[in-house]
Order: sequence, then C-alpha cells, then structure tokens
Amino acid sequence: MIDKYFLILPASGIGARMRGNIPKQYLKLDNGLSVLDQTLKTLLSIKQIEGFVIAIKKQDREFRKSKFNNHDKHLATAIGGKERIHSVISALATLKPFIKDNDWVLVHDAVRPCVHAEEVQNLITQLKCHPIGGLLASPVVDTIKRATKEKNVQTTLDRTHLWHAQTPQMYRFGILSKALENAIQNHLNITDESSAIEHLGLKSALIATGKHNFKITTEQDLVLANFYLNQ
Repeated sequence: MIDKYFLILPASGIGARMRGNIPKQYLKLDNGLSVLDQTLKTLLSIKQIEGFVIAIKKQDREFRKSKFNNHDKHLATAIGGKERIHSVISALATLKPFIKDNDWVLVHDAVRPCVHAEEVQNLITQLKCHPIGGLLASPVVDTIKRATKEKNVQTTLDRTHLWHAQTPQMYRFGILSKALENAIQNHLNITDESSAIEHLGLKSALIATGKHNFKITTEQDLVLANFYLNQ
C-alpha cells in the first residue's frame, strides 16, 4: 500500500519579539500574502501532500480570512497549546481519522515562508523508504563558542558535525505520536520533533538545505524574507 503524506502547521504563537499588533504568521509580505499564506502556498503545491491540519489559538480570528481556510487540502483546524509540542500533539489527534500509523507527517513552522518546494520534494524522495524519518537542516559554517554564565568564551566547539535544524521535519505518524507522548509523560524539554525522536533512542536522517529556510523571529527577519522571496 502506498504511504500518504500530510502536513501539520503549529501556528498558535503570538510572536512577542516582533512587537506587532497581530501574530507574526499573519504579517503581510511585500507580495501581499501573509507569512502563513506564503508558507502554505509553497507547501500545498507539492502534489504528494494530501491534506493539512493547522493548530491555532482558540481565539484566533485571522486564519478564517485566509484563502487556505477553504482550500480543498484543509482537513481540519486544531486548537494550539502553550508550547509547540502541545500544538503538534493536538494537530496529530485531529489528523488521526485521516491517517494510518505508517503514513508520513511533515511538521513545518508557519513562519518559515522561504522554504523551497524543491527541497521539501527532495526530503520526501530521500526518506520515502526510511523506517523513521528526518528533517531539513543546514551544516553549521560559523565558528561556535560555548560561553560561561558571565558571557565569556569558555571553549570553541568543533563544528564538523553540527547542523542547524529546520523544518519540515517528517516522521511516520505512529512513531511521531509515540515520541511526543513520551516527551509529555516524562516532562522532557522538547523544542522540535527530532529531539522527541532522539529520546526514544531513534535516529533521524538529515537532509541538507540552505540558510534561506529560516524562521521569522524579529522585524529584521521579515525584511530578509522579503529579500529572498523577491529573488
């Protein structure tokens, strides 16, 4: 039986560091699309993705204005939680009627609008026979310092095997659900799906991508996103 691919977008953050009136995923880009809509436009162009679930705050009134709210691949909307992990778990529960344990889930940050469809396609192609899954990431090229609490240099780290984790992070539904439930039960500090997978003792594949696939956090990031999207 052919495996299916589904998309989850945790989009319940408020973007406090942007100092805006609306969450950063709804800020407008130069092309007239919101950050979220640009992200969805790219990802939903990938033919293998059969449907998506977005996790938003209960009081969110912005997503209903999006054209993707009525998109034929929009399966359902989940209620997002306090942290990313809670939003993803909520979305997985909402996705459950549509998916089998061996099918794939791609989790992508709503505020990474510069992701390239070709790179996500490569992620799918490279991992289609993988038993667990993996993620897009970029090799670290800067010199990395470990600091003391006084912000003095303690040591210089060997960057040879260091990578910047990005998204999408793609895992089989059953394994990802088990990994996140394990993280919650054991009160683990989880910042992305791959770290939850690590705590099960499983290995994730790294699929190389570029630095353009960054997460919008500050106002300067929004300027940079417009630069990349205008290329």
